[in-house]
Amino acid sequence: AMKISRRASIIACVAALGALAIVPAAQGETRNPRTSPQYLVSLGDSYAVGYQPGKGNTKEGFVYQVPALARKRGYNLKVVNFGCGGATTKSMIEQVGCPKDGLGPGAKAFNKTQVAAAVDFIKANRKKVALITVSISGNDVTKCVNAADPITCVADAQAAIKANVGNAAKQLRAAAGRKPVMVGTTYPDVVLGAWVRGNQNIANLSVIAFRELINPSLKASYAEGKGKFVDVTKETGAYGDMSITETLEPYGSIPKPVADVCRVSWYCEKGDIHANKAGYAVIAKMVAAELPLAPVGSRR
Repeated sequence: AMKISRRASIIACVAALGALAIVPAAQGETRNPRTSPQYLVSLGDSYAVGYQPGKGNTKEGFVYQVPALARKRGYNLKVVNFGCGGATTKSMIEQVGCPKDGLGPGAKAFNKTQVAAAVDFIKANRKKVALITVSISGNDVTKCVNAADPITCVADAQAAIKANVGNAAKQLRAAAGRKPVMVGTTYPDVVLGAWVRGNQNIANLSVIAFRELINPSLKASYAEGKGKFVDVTKETGAYGDMSITETLEPYGSIPKPVADVCRVSWYCEKGDIHANKAGYAVIAKMVAAELPLAPVGSRR
């Protein structure tokens, strides 16, 4: 009887270990990505198409960095990009088509507005769309850098930005249904880089413009379409203490928020408003983090 009991105990232990082996992975662990692809639908401006000075539109952009990050969360994403370099919140819903050199890598030409083209694609592939990203509004306020009163200029642009982005967000959500994640992005405060280019006043004002005007408007607009908003400006250090300095070559001792933006954009070095690859990587990580972990073994 003792031998039988011991054998039964061993079998029970083996069974228990086997059961543990099939417990779902812990929340922080990497999921095996699904085999059939889902779509990442991108809309927006030059940030959406990965523009880099001297290179044009590249796969260094945040949209093209998201799929590799999403794989760790259990997704197999294929980029479908309707972004157009130079787009504004108005042109995204009114301009038909996009010049060839404005399209993202691998993007197909379209003969509708960005939003209409994206909406039609989403409706036709509704069950396969996992993520929608929108990067827009920068070109609505770029002119304000040289305005006599930059803050008033940005404030005046807010009504149109809020209305246009809210309109787009609602159309995209209506097409996509409840399930797909929609993420609206903002930008690093690249104009902080004006500090090293001789304009400390506009650098300081740019932080106010993003924190008090641009980003609150964008957050509210994406919420109209039940979309998420990621504050890239905050994540890239713009809201930090300007009295804290650090040394960054070749600029010497500068405020830490300025140094932070010099590292993630081309503004300090070239006066160019675009993020560099590292800057786009910050945005990509923030976007990918908004995706819920896919169920283990999911083949949705």
